[in-house]
Amino acid sequence: MTGIIGSDLVVQVGILVHDIEKTGAAYAEFLGLRKPEWFWTGTREESQTEYRGKPSEARAKLMFFSVGGQLTIELIEPDGNPSTWREDLDKNGEGVHHIALNIKGMGETIARLDKNGCPLIQKGEYQGGRYAYIDTKDTLKTLVELLEND
Repeated sequence: MTGIIGSDLVVQVGILVHDIEKTGAAYAEFLGLRKPEWFWTGTREESQTEYRGKPSEARAKLMFFSVGGQLTIELIEPDGNPSTWREDLDKNGEGVHHIALNIKGMGETIARLDKNGCPLIQKGEYQGGRYAYIDTKDTLKTLVELLEND
């Protein structure tokens, strides 16, 4: 059974941080892994980022740790532009921001979730796919990120 979202496989846990280098080093030591290099998300033109229905220049530094086969831990250090990352970091501090699931049919999934009281917060593109953050805080106590790879 795959429920409302159409998937039951969590592939990522996203964590907001103030200092990606420092937190990345701590995760690497704790997990006994090599610390990956961080990189910037794409520019507005590349990512087509929209936050709360409006274009946003928001970018973030990202670092990914592969753990447990298909699961990744994503560290996120946002810039100062409006985004779900910046809003949550300013409001709640560092910590878990989202869980992510791979899905098929981004538009249909967003519409289905919206009909179930879980609206879209932010969306964008990345090389090879697209993402969308859905507001599931009231029910799931964290956001859900939808990932659709080409």
